[in-house]
Amino acid sequence: MASAVTGYKRAFGADAVPCCYEDLDQAEVVILVGSNAAWAHPVLFQRLKQAKTQRPEMQVVVIDPRRTASCEFADLHLPLRPGSDPALFSGLLHWLEQHGGIDATMLPHLPHLDGVDTTLQAARQWDCATVAAHCDISHDMIAAFYRLFTRHERVLTLWCMGINQSQSGSDNNNAILNAHLLSGKIGRPGCGPFSLTGQPNAMGGREVGGLANQLAAHMSFTAEDCDRLQRFWRSPRMARQPGLTAVDLFDAIDRGEVKAVWIMGTNPAVSMPEGNRIARALAACPLVIVSDVLAQTDTTAFAHILLPAQGWGEKNGTVTNSERRISRQRAFMPPAGEAKPDWWLLAPGRPASGLS
Repeated sequence: MASAVTGYKRAFGADAVPCCYEDLDQAEVVILVGSNAAWAHPVLFQRLKQAKTQRPEMQVVVIDPRRTASCEFADLHLPLRPGSDPALFSGLLHWLEQHGGIDATMLPHLPHLDGVDTTLQAARQWDCATVAAHCDISHDMIAAFYRLFTRHERVLTLWCMGINQSQSGSDNNNAILNAHLLSGKIGRPGCGPFSLTGQPNAMGGREVGGLANQLAAHMSFTAEDCDRLQRFWRSPRMARQPGLTAVDLFDAIDRGEVKAVWIMGTNPAVSMPEGNRIARALAACPLVIVSDVLAQTDTTAFAHILLPAQGWGEKNGTVTNSERRISRQRAFMPPAGEAKPDWWLLAPGRPASGLS
């Protein structure tokens, strides 16, 4: 989710998602980009399906190189070439400029937006024909998508790992955010850019300071934020500058600069770009610790120490859903064997029993 975090912070100055589930019930157009929500977000997808059943006039667009289960009731499927999403949304910016799709209330003189002229100048190379050739889909299909986005006020864009897990993932996010900002389709019921959480602890990491480039509660590394958090936590020490992001971390492992890594609740050998390079880095790392609920994954194969973690149904605490609503959760089944919660493994001063 680091790409989504970066995109939101670039656009809004904060890692904040301006949408909620109720927007699905009011949207006129729903766009799914790089997300097979039917499999990856089944609860949200069922709500979308129900909204489509109740309001058949709502248009559903799926943008994905594959024809997935999420195309089940799509009105338009764009099977674009993998990696061509930025061109598609840059072309949308150009289309908005050409066809009266810019919301004048969002323009810089208010000021709400910066860099509009520079952004539009860069987007002008992406006319419909150029986008169609780059994305390897028809001109008519591109134009149909652009018309839907431009002509309807309540447009909701949902995206996940097909956008985020890319070498240009942050730019992919900003291309989508730019289209909503320029058109003013944001901050009102039934519209907005709605990134879907895609990792086991994506929101937990953002909320409690588990990211390399962000402190708890979405705070940055300014002196004021660091001091505020240190007082709240009553901590004797506090990180004062960002650490290595996921890609940079594995680059450093590959170079031999990081010699120990603890991987919790994720499977980077599968989810990170250039999986062969990630596998090479893990194979060469002197100490790899993995906490997981599964004994055998692509990543646990490299573990020198493998710790049994608790699954979500075995843990007490809070969970954050795709619309970023925090809810209290209580365990409904006992943990398997001697599995421990992640906080227990990380907390200082824990007794060593149960970790053998």
